[in-house]
Amino acid sequence: MTPRSDGRRGEAGLPRIAVIGSGSWGTTFGKVLADGGAHVVMWARRAEVAQEIQEGHRNSEYLPGVNLPRTMSATAHLSEALDGASQVYLAISSQALRQNLKAVRPLVARSEAPIVSLMKGVEKRTGLRMSQVIEQELHCDPARIAVASGPNLALEIAREQPTAAVISSTSRATADAVARRARNTYFRTFVNTDVIGTEFGGVLKNLIAVAIGIVDGVGYGENTKASIITRGLVEMTDFAVAYGAQPETLQGLAGLGDLIATCQSPLSRNNTAGRLLGQGYSFQDVVKQMNQTAEGLASVAPVLQLAREAGVQMPIVEQVKMVLDGTMNPRDIAPHLTTDDDKPTGERTQHGQNGGGGALRRSLQRAFDQLRNGRGRAAGD
Repeated sequence: MTPRSDGRRGEAGLPRIAVIGSGSWGTTFGKVLADGGAHVVMWARRAEVAQEIQEGHRNSEYLPGVNLPRTMSATAHLSEALDGASQVYLAISSQALRQNLKAVRPLVARSEAPIVSLMKGVEKRTGLRMSQVIEQELHCDPARIAVASGPNLALEIAREQPTAAVISSTSRATADAVARRARNTYFRTFVNTDVIGTEFGGVLKNLIAVAIGIVDGVGYGENTKASIITRGLVEMTDFAVAYGAQPETLQGLAGLGDLIATCQSPLSRNNTAGRLLGQGYSFQDVVKQMNQTAEGLASVAPVLQLAREAGVQMPIVEQVKMVLDGTMNPRDIAPHLTTDDDKPTGERTQHGQNGGGGALRRSLQRAFDQLRNGRGRAAGD
């Protein structure tokens, strides 16, 4: 059982942080926080997972072979996890978030602790982003909410391979506070105030990763993948900007950076789900085979509905939906360039612009600069 802590300090005077959700990403982020100098209390839905983290400092189901810090503990009781927490991180399936927050609400009602979303999805029923669901269910000031996103494959980070992420909040002070806490020698954090762009970057790249997985499963090569990634970034940017995002956010870690990592790695759950689809498995079979959540599968329909409402064309995502629905043979998925007609059009590599590859080069340079130039202080994304 997790020992209780008085106030907001944990073991040996360390700041006490709660992480709600003990899957691969939640546990990995808990490790990031603990390695950064916090006492982290994980909440696990299943008592046996909490017990293994608490007593064995392992989560062998989700992070095999990874030893967890001694400053990580765990409990199956929400009240114990949240007691005295100075920051609260949420790592729950996007489709289960609202229901779980109903139990969290009375436990944080008197707290001013920042609430940080680690999730990359939209609610299927409403099309809302995770920060919007948090605001609705916890009845809290949006300035208290932050989101984290970037090229963050859980197992690589758990193995302490260097990477970076973006912390975004409408309040720069909240973003800075979270970024200072969520960093260590192998995990760097940048900040911005573009919550819409940061969240949609994390959501939309999952859909493009499913498309990449499909063509990989079919057996297509690098030309096809590169075309889908490049055109997919255009779709992501058009969609996000239509809903109020800054285009440069989609060129940074939360957009291009996350897109590259998710599309090229076999560790990506969305890439894996797409690959199974490309190999001929049905949507139902893929869901059964995946023992972890592939957020992209649940996000396709609500994202396309939002795209139609905003008048944004997303031909790659449309084809992913057709494969999921069983109305398109995976072998027929192709990187359609912009529209369904045959009229030649300019290659837009940035929202609303035509021309050559300058914007893409700037996007790549920006992402690499962010990864290279991480410093001890939170820097602007």
